[in-house]
Amino acid sequence: MSLKGKVAIITGGATGIGKAVAFNLAKEGATVVINYSRSGPEAEETLNEVIAAGGQGMTWQADVADDAKIRAMFTAVAEKYGRLDILVNSAGTTNFVPLGDLEGLKEEYWDRAMAVNVKGLFFCCRAAAPYLKASKGAIVNVSSRAGLTGVGSSMAYAASKGAVNTLTKSLARVLAPEVRVNAVAPGIVMTRWVAGREDHILRGSKDVPLGRACEAEDVAEVVMSLITNAGMITGQTIVVDGGMHMA
Repeated sequence: MSLKGKVAIITGGATGIGKAVAFNLAKEGATVVINYSRSGPEAEETLNEVIAAGGQGMTWQADVADDAKIRAMFTAVAEKYGRLDILVNSAGTTNFVPLGDLEGLKEEYWDRAMAVNVKGLFFCCRAAAPYLKASKGAIVNVSSRAGLTGVGSSMAYAASKGAVNTLTKSLARVLAPEVRVNAVAPGIVMTRWVAGREDHILRGSKDVPLGRACEAEDVAEVVMSLITNAGMITGQTIVVDGGMHMA
């Protein structure tokens, strides 16, 4: 399915999974808006790579936890391009705290995880909804296996991603039939988040049935499939972890 003429916003699109998604969307012809909060140089680098590969788009700075700035971003993008077809919510945050360290899980860690991973995702979906309904578009939320298992970089992070999974179902119900809403739930993904955290990588990827940890591109492939080839799938969370989590 060609995405020529389509417009996509990717939150957290400067690095990691978001970057891989932005590049793949651009390769299929979509105009990509690369949202970032603090990764300005990386966002510009990603945009330059997109353009060099024949794509087009722009960058936009906005913290997803700031509702006013998010509404302004969606309004500006719709005014500039005349439409919005795709939203990929890849922005996320965490603080690494061992699961058993209850005292180490500070209140500010909870607040930021919920503000970005849950409220921010909702703010983006709410702002996008009228435009996506008009274009019969699609939303893909980047969740985590932690939201299904309760095990991850911290208890707060796992709880926030569990909320993403339920939000995905709720939004799929209320935005249907015009908009499909799905999520991907990766396990350990080899991005800058886990750089230098060999113990965390080993715990999260030991004995993977497919023999390796995920790369950002592995997750991006599933995101692309949910956007382009899954016309009867909505409200689902697809686990992308090489077979570690088998229900």
